[in-house]
Amino acid sequence: MISSTGLYSFILFITRKREFNYARFPQTASSAVSIFLAKAAIILLVVFFAAPLQAGEEKEEKLYSLNVYGGKLTTNNWEDFFGFGKKLNFENSYFTAVAVSRLIGRYEKKASFEIEGQVVRHFNWQDHWEINALVTARWESFFWDKYVDTSIAFGLGPSFATAEPEIEILTDGSTSRFLIYWMLELALGLPEYPNIAFITRLHHRSGGFGLITDKGGSNALAIGIKYKF
Repeated sequence: MISSTGLYSFILFITRKREFNYARFPQTASSAVSIFLAKAAIILLVVFFAAPLQAGEEKEEKLYSLNVYGGKLTTNNWEDFFGFGKKLNFENSYFTAVAVSRLIGRYEKKASFEIEGQVVRHFNWQDHWEINALVTARWESFFWDKYVDTSIAFGLGPSFATAEPEIEILTDGSTSRFLIYWMLELALGLPEYPNIAFITRLHHRSGGFGLITDKGGSNALAIGIKYKF
């Protein structure tokens, strides 16, 4: 197995200058270019074939994840996303979000626990910012993981909007800038690229069955990318 140190040493060996007897072996411009291209090809091949090996030998778990995603708001309840209610009604209201999460605990190799902070920017119909902080539980053990690395996560925490969201007023008649937030995430990735995953999220704000307020709430469907580091 090729280690990262060995790979680096090999590249240095290939690229370093050597002394040639140019009287015996005259080096034309074309031959110099050929040598350079040959070295470049060797390096690319070594890096290409060594990358999966290095990924396999690096067992250190990544503590952080960067999530970048975008979504579209609906006037539906969250149950509707699972086929238990009305047809999904998407509005002309969008958002982009950046979220950073940190691993804080693990149960064997099956489940993990994270904390996450989100910054969300709404645009088109709505024009405000949204800040969410949550604690997340993630289930990571599925029998098909050797083909498609899969995890499902649920996160819960407080949510603050810089203005009362118009979608929430349309849906319930009134709302509050402070609400409860939760999200449900499905992450899918390839086992040979463990640090990158495609994600889809159900993005939810609500009064928590009257805990914060009796009215107000919204649901959105989002897709994006997760990068572990």
